[in-house]
Amino acid sequence: MENKKELRTWLDDLKLNHPLVIAGPCSAETEEQVLKIAHELKNTDVSYFRAGIWKPRTRPGMFEGVGALGLKWLQKVKAETGMKTATEVANAAHVKLALEHDVDLLWIGARSTVSPFIVQEIADALHGTDKIVLVKNPVNPDLALWLGAIERLYTANINKLGVIHRGFSTYEKSKYRNNPEWQLAIELQTKFPDLPIINDPSHITGKRDMIFDVSQTALDLNFDGLMIETHFDPDNAWSDASQQVTPQTLIQIMKDLKIRKETEPEAEYNSKLNNLRAQIDVVDNQIIDLLGKRMKAADSIGALKKQKNVAVLQSKRWNEILGHMVLEGESRGLSEEFILKMFKAIHQESINHQEKIING
Repeated sequence: MENKKELRTWLDDLKLNHPLVIAGPCSAETEEQVLKIAHELKNTDVSYFRAGIWKPRTRPGMFEGVGALGLKWLQKVKAETGMKTATEVANAAHVKLALEHDVDLLWIGARSTVSPFIVQEIADALHGTDKIVLVKNPVNPDLALWLGAIERLYTANINKLGVIHRGFSTYEKSKYRNNPEWQLAIELQTKFPDLPIINDPSHITGKRDMIFDVSQTALDLNFDGLMIETHFDPDNAWSDASQQVTPQTLIQIMKDLKIRKETEPEAEYNSKLNNLRAQIDVVDNQIIDLLGKRMKAADSIGALKKQKNVAVLQSKRWNEILGHMVLEGESRGLSEEFILKMFKAIHQESINHQEKIING
């Protein structure tokens, strides 16, 4: 699969003057709930109304969706509001039912993307369809697996393709439900700049009060749109209550987001500059996060040294680290002077942490 302008045709044909917005409840719960939310989103920037019909849950016993009955509710949404519809499919049976009910956009979820067998089954069932098919990133940060899913669909003559960035699972505690790992999405954009990419801040954050900031970062990175879970009574939603926003909140978010579009002659320059600055912001935040983790390890070392009555400064160990880091830095185009200054500062902060533990 090669990058080509035609990958954007389905998105360009919408002729939107704003980012693509896909919104609606995490799960379709009742016909009344689905239609109420849809009517509140009618005549807004929302182009596709989403609702989970089948919900692949981590553990059994949780609400796993209303099933095919909900597809009839999506048909009513389209008839009453004019909005196009979207839902997740996880096997050939889901695809068949979704096509029978004329769902306009289908996406493959993160748990499905991890399995080439599942993706191939879905691709075979969709062969030659004119529906839009989006692929969420796999649960684990594996770019090859993500691209492989797209390629399987492309090989099945599915031409209206795109991806959804919903973040990646991690065993470490994080402020995110799923770490964004923005660099993977940026690398995908670099390889396929014309493949539409949608951000899913709901699943990245897991918290409604963080959705705006992640959405803004995505737009700064030239993402093409957003998928945001929306419910008229989020706190009482049957699934993912904490990450859903009300339609009114969504509308305000869309108003407040800054779209990095320029009209002056240097528009292309400004767009590229804003994108690169956004990439730097992402990496800077990752650096701070890593430094925080390093200092936590230093705290643990300080506690261990205190227990064994060992001196804080270990010169031999420090010289080994410094020599190794200088070589690593040079291999990445970083000067010895910079590496020495940076790691001396990091080392001093580590010593400060350990001394605080030992003397505390």
